[in-house]
Amino acid sequence: ARLDALNRITIGPDSAGANPGPASYDLGGERPTITDADIVLGRIDPARFAGGKLTLSPEKGAAAIAKDIGEPLGLDTPMAAYGVTEMVDETMANAARVHAVEQGRIASQHTIIAFGGAAPLHAARLAEKLGIDTIIVPNNAGVGSAVGFLAAPVAYEVVRSRNMRLNGFDADTANALFDEMRQEALAVVRAGAPDADIAEHRSAYMRYVGQGHEILVPVPLHPMTAADAVTLGEAYDREYAALFQRTIPNADIEILTWGLTIATVDRPPARLPEAPAAETPPPAGSRRLYDVAQERETEVPLYWRPDLAPGMQLAGPALIAEDETSTFLSAQFNVSIAANRDLILKRTPEPAE
Repeated sequence: ARLDALNRITIGPDSAGANPGPASYDLGGERPTITDADIVLGRIDPARFAGGKLTLSPEKGAAAIAKDIGEPLGLDTPMAAYGVTEMVDETMANAARVHAVEQGRIASQHTIIAFGGAAPLHAARLAEKLGIDTIIVPNNAGVGSAVGFLAAPVAYEVVRSRNMRLNGFDADTANALFDEMRQEALAVVRAGAPDADIAEHRSAYMRYVGQGHEILVPVPLHPMTAADAVTLGEAYDREYAALFQRTIPNADIEILTWGLTIATVDRPPARLPEAPAAETPPPAGSRRLYDVAQERETEVPLYWRPDLAPGMQLAGPALIAEDETSTFLSAQFNVSIAANRDLILKRTPEPAE
């Protein structure tokens, strides 16, 4: 789980994708997997897995979960499978909490972007644990990393270690270091994007002398002078105060590492218009999902994502399947189809007492 400054939490990684021809894939082996657990809970439709190009053996996964988890703990197979998914979801939620705290942020104020083969299956439960109200499942979520790689700007980052205290700041050394790093980064970026507009970012990893952890501080792009020792010190104090709500007056500050990134300019996409309301098609089928609250299976509708057009809305619980992944819509969430066909999951308001 990764939380960044763009107010989103991203969970991955991607699934490997489907093979081009028929194949047999036995999920049940000597050790049960999280995919086995999702199948036992009904969240994956074996008939539609990888567009139907892979044949699953759900009975083997169920047997592995029963043998390795259910029997030793005295649990039936569905409850054992739920325990597997709950441990995975709590591990991801805890990682997001820790990272949010480290960045001085509040996880519940962010939005989850779920991509990868398994992420859309677990995003709703992760959001419940973190108190997050909105989830976005983009198009081609199951191969999101590949899509992102193709769409991402060409970029190269260079990092050099060179210790320097601000009370002995050497502008000439800093400028020479940045010139060397810029030449290296520019050569790589121009090889991939010869004519594109580029942007340059400089940074320094700084700390109070004696501390064991550095924080990232932006560095001005102009040629540095002795006066930039004050500029960098003020920038460090701002970043430090943003994280810890205070600074340490009169403490010496040092730079341990310098960084420079050159990237092609990434143009932000146009704002999506509101999609007019559209009538939702009937379900493509149904799935029996294990309801842990009732400790029994319940039948929920199954929708085929390509059938869903902008403006349509669905209420949970439901399952939305596509070739590369499936999105589990828990009872706490509704989903609307955005103008670009992304799935926008919103937590339903708590009933008034």
